[in-house]
Order: sequence, then structure tokens, then C-alpha cells
Amino acid sequence: MTFYEKILELEHFDLKKSWNSITDKIVQKAIHKYTLNTLDFLALLSPAAEKYIEEMAQIAHKLTLQNFGKVIFLYTPMYLSNYCVNSCAYCGFNAKNKILRRTLTLEEVEVESKIIAETGLRHILILTGESRAHANLDYLLACVNILKKYFTSISIEVYPMDKKEYQQLIKAGVDGITIYQETYNRSRYDQVHLAGPKKDYRYRLEAPERAGEAGMRSINIGALLGLADWRFDAYYTGLHAKYLQDKYPGAEISISLPRLRPHVGSFQPVNMASDKDLVQTMLALRLFLPRVGITISTRERAEFRDNLVRLGVTKMSAGSCTEVGGHSQNHSSAGQFKISDERSVTQVKEAILNKGYQPVLKDWQYI
Repeated sequence: MTFYEKILELEHFDLKKSWNSITDKIVQKAIHKYTLNTLDFLALLSPAAEKYIEEMAQIAHKLTLQNFGKVIFLYTPMYLSNYCVNSCAYCGFNAKNKILRRTLTLEEVEVESKIIAETGLRHILILTGESRAHANLDYLLACVNILKKYFTSISIEVYPMDKKEYQQLIKAGVDGITIYQETYNRSRYDQVHLAGPKKDYRYRLEAPERAGEAGMRSINIGALLGLADWRFDAYYTGLHAKYLQDKYPGAEISISLPRLRPHVGSFQPVNMASDKDLVQTMLALRLFLPRVGITISTRERAEFRDNLVRLGVTKMSAGSCTEVGGHSQNHSSAGQFKISDERSVTQVKEAILNKGYQPVLKDWQYI
């Protein structure tokens, strides 16, 4: 059974009705349980739980210290290509958007790698638009061979692949995958993915499982908060992470909590998660899944990110740029979205230290 089949089993479950029936007593019981089940997690995401955020935060802080210590792992994204064949209503790389398209040459990848490595970062996340014609597997493998000279951990955020392709990337030196389902609401997913291979909900949903079967060390998932009801997507993201933890106990399972950001195009969020909503989501996830990694990117503003350090975050991006070749070149290509925290790696490190935490630039060495 895959997680897709789990979703089909749960589609009859009326989440809104369940959330509206949650009482203070149910929330308090869930907060103080040692091991939470899916119904407890549901309660912590409910409107009734909003008044208990401070209490949840104290427990989340303790659980994070127990499982991760006072450290924040840092990484940065490197955009290799912005060609895309999908028409995703919410994305700056939408195939219909009139933007400058480019793919880095291998020489440019080398230059970009050197500049990023000079910041001290040893974890890199490489990204592309979803166009196999402009960033095929052979191109990715060639890029990984260059990146290995500069980085000890290489993760990918590209189009979904099959198991054999993931195995080839792992053999070359990739140890992590990030792939967002965007929204777990199947009807909403169909509405915002207008055309292209990404319209295949199930194939994308099962990509983390194919990566897990291939032996990927780190699997990072998430939903793009703002595409659908944030509580719905937060709930299914947690269920998905729990499913992956149980199925692949040897893998490091993480969750990102991205919110929609301004981008080329006119798409508007239908149910944008507020700062308070994002915090409630993070705390509920930490209480439900004490060992799950939680990533907060530069989509969020600097002050807000700093305040999240003690609430369950384990990983942050730093010195980010969403343009192709953005670390080493000045050009007019549009980024995938506008970042909010524009601080340098040094500035992010200092902010983490000021919170009493240790920024970690390397915690993994591919052998």
C-alpha cells in the first residue's frame, strides 16, 4: 500500500466537522500525551488549540532539544535551470510566463559552486524547473560530479523520477530529495496544475516512496501553504511524514513549511496561513513527530525566522537566491519567487548564535 491509497481511504473523513467538534479538554489531553496518535494531531491543528500555543511551544522546545540539541543546520539553494513544461498557476517558472529562460553550463556550475562554498556552507540543494529536455538525468549527474568537490551533502529538488533514476543519483553522490506535493487536496491540485506532467497527482505523491526504495538518506516533503485550506494540508503533510518514517526507518524524514510568495504571474492565495497559523502547524508537527526535521526557508522574513529558532526548527536556508546562477552572475532572469530574508550566510549564523544556538554548516560526509 502506498500513501496515495491511504489518502483514498481517508477522503470520506470530514475534517472540518472534526475540527469544529474539538473541545479544550481534548486539546489539553493531546498536548500532554507522551505519544500522540493521528486524532491527537488533528486536535492540535484545530481552532480550539489556538489558545494553547504557548503551552504547545514549551513542550515543542523541550522535544526539539531532546532529539536535535541546540543546533540549526544551514544550506543554500542553487538553481540550475528555470525551463519548465508545466503550467502551475502559482509558480514564476510557469511555462506560459514570458521570462528569460536559461540552464547553467557545467563551467557556470563550477563557478557558482566555488562562490557558495566560500561562505563555508557544505550542504547544497540543487533545483530545476520541470523540463527533462533542458536538465536531463545525464546533466544532473554531471552537475553532481562537480558539486562533490565543494559540498559534503547534495540534495535535489527537481521533477519526480523513477526508482532507477534515484539510484543513479544516489550512486553519483546525491543523499537527499526535496519534493513538495504543493497541496494534498486532489480537486484543488487539479485546479492549480493546468497542464504538464505535474498534473499527475499520484506520480508526484509517490516520488518520496520511490526515493526511499532507492535508498535515499534524506527525504523532505511539504505543502505550499496558501493553495488550499492550510489545516487540511498541514494534517496530510504530518500523516505523510509519519507514513514515511514508519516505512523507511533508516531515512531522515523532514518537513518544510513554505508559504506562497510573490512571483511572476497573478495567482492569489485562497487561504493564506498567517504567522500564527504557521506556528501552530510547526508546534503540532513537533508534538506529533518529535524526530521529524523541520525546515524554514528564506520565504519567511528575517525577524520571524529568528523567533522560530526555539520552537522546533532544525534547518534553515541562508544566502538564498531563486534565480538561475544567482550567486555568481548579474542578469535579468526572473526568480521562482521573491525571497523575504535576504541576509547573508554570515548574518544568519550570527542571528542563530544570538539565540543561543549553534549554526551547523556541515553534518554529513558522503563516502
